[in-house]
Amino acid sequence: MDLISKHNVVHKLEKRSLLIAINCIAALSIFFFGYDQGMMGGVNGARNYYEDHMHFGHPDPVTGSPVIDDELLQGGIVSIYYVGTLVGCLVGGWFGDKYGRIKTIALGALWAIIGACLQTSAMNSTWMIFARLINGWGTGILNAIVPVWATETAEHKSRGQFVAIEFTLNIFGVVVAYWLEYACSFYKGGNGSFVWRFPIAFQIVPLLFLLGIVWFFPESPRWLVKVGREEEGRYVLGRLRGESGEDLGKAEAEFQDIRNIAELERKTASRTSYWSMFTGRGSGKLHIGRRVQLVVWLQIMQEWIGIAGVTIYAPTIFRTAGIGNKDVQWISGLNTITYMLSTLVCVFTLDRIGRRWTLYWGSVVQGIAMALAGGLTTAGQSHPLGSAAARAYSSGAVAMIFLFTATFGATWLTVPWLYPAEIFPLEVRAKGNAWGVVGWSVGNGWLTLLCPVMFKAIKENTYYVFAAANVITIPMVWALYPESNQRTLEEMNLVFAADSIWNWDAERNFKILKEQNPELVQAAQRGHSALDPETGLPIRGSTGRNLSLDVNALQSRHHDDVIDEKQTFKHG
Repeated sequence: MDLISKHNVVHKLEKRSLLIAINCIAALSIFFFGYDQGMMGGVNGARNYYEDHMHFGHPDPVTGSPVIDDELLQGGIVSIYYVGTLVGCLVGGWFGDKYGRIKTIALGALWAIIGACLQTSAMNSTWMIFARLINGWGTGILNAIVPVWATETAEHKSRGQFVAIEFTLNIFGVVVAYWLEYACSFYKGGNGSFVWRFPIAFQIVPLLFLLGIVWFFPESPRWLVKVGREEEGRYVLGRLRGESGEDLGKAEAEFQDIRNIAELERKTASRTSYWSMFTGRGSGKLHIGRRVQLVVWLQIMQEWIGIAGVTIYAPTIFRTAGIGNKDVQWISGLNTITYMLSTLVCVFTLDRIGRRWTLYWGSVVQGIAMALAGGLTTAGQSHPLGSAAARAYSSGAVAMIFLFTATFGATWLTVPWLYPAEIFPLEVRAKGNAWGVVGWSVGNGWLTLLCPVMFKAIKENTYYVFAAANVITIPMVWALYPESNQRTLEEMNLVFAADSIWNWDAERNFKILKEQNPELVQAAQRGHSALDPETGLPIRGSTGRNLSLDVNALQSRHHDDVIDEKQTFKHG
């Protein structure tokens, strides 16, 4: 394939080895994302940072714990990052659909490097606010495009597993951030600027590596087909799926699906701007507006079930539970290790039980854990500080936070990032995933701004707010979110073709359309559709003349075809 650089790994690797290589690069980006989130928990606790440079707090003269004088400034410095991610994801979605996934990843890495350099050199709160805004922009670009690149290259039967593995690296980034900051806290008694500047600067290392190596990886075959570079797309798809033995015909069937659905999308949707996507205008039976609402609210609820508070304000949460200042940092770090290990559960269960059941059991356990954390913390504070009873209740509250974090890592961590990359049409997939990042940015920014205020105003009762959010998600997912597990990216257009918002109507409509549009589901049924039964060669399909997402229209056409056949037979 002369059109692709000879240095591209697609020429040397194939099938699972190529998929693993792609997911390693995607995981590197997601590692940075996790590190960047976990980093601020330790930075906020560095005395030189909050007292000498940002001026939003002072140390307690007795315990040495940070005493926050300006909660709004502390929360604002953290949350302004999510304003940057919101803007960045919209830029990344547009750029990714227009110029490709690889160039967008490089752009995001470069922008994040600039932001990280500015954060490292910040001398006051204004400087830090603008630096975090720029850094967030780069993160938003990466978050909008990396999950899309990963899902568009993975096979539908193992798509969830590969993305779940990437998010294990995401939490590994959080782990590295916490323990690096814990180690730095011993430097010069934890009083110098090195304590917080070095952890911020450390994120530049994986970003530089990402920027340099991503150019040697293949572009998404689906994007290549969408922009008319079909020969390159077919070649990349062949390398990803294999072209011999049991794999013969896989790539061809999937390639035909992609071609067919791309043409159908162009016929069905007339408008692809962000505003048109949000309102649903011009999307016809694709119902893009509904999909936008689903991914935005799924990401918002992912933060409001409690993880944003636990990740960024873990030291504050453990102090609220009665843990002494000297123990807070290492307990927070231990919690992140549990968090990382729990993500491996999702690797083995997500493609087995599906997205919906993963969210169900996560919400139940998380809600119970948060409610118990609030109750145990309240009970512990009703006893004298340092007493056996107070220590016992505090230990129970900490155990509940550990349980919550572990359950989140096994369930809610991955699905809200995977789902947006799975359900949008090829024509606007990067923009669609960007809407998910918008929801994450809004939920995270909103919550991180309010967290310091809530912990100060209602203290341990904040846990009950998180518990209530978990309860709300159960009926929300049950009624509104169709399953995407074990379905090709092309099949999801059939799933969302129903005019009703309810999941049960979508599933009923999908079954009908699947029977009426066999040309769109060859990859999912390739056991009997990929090869010609007489020649044993891959079927060279073509776009069906009656492809449609409208059940009634297809039934009407079928009726007309039957009448035509009868008249032909009669006059024949």
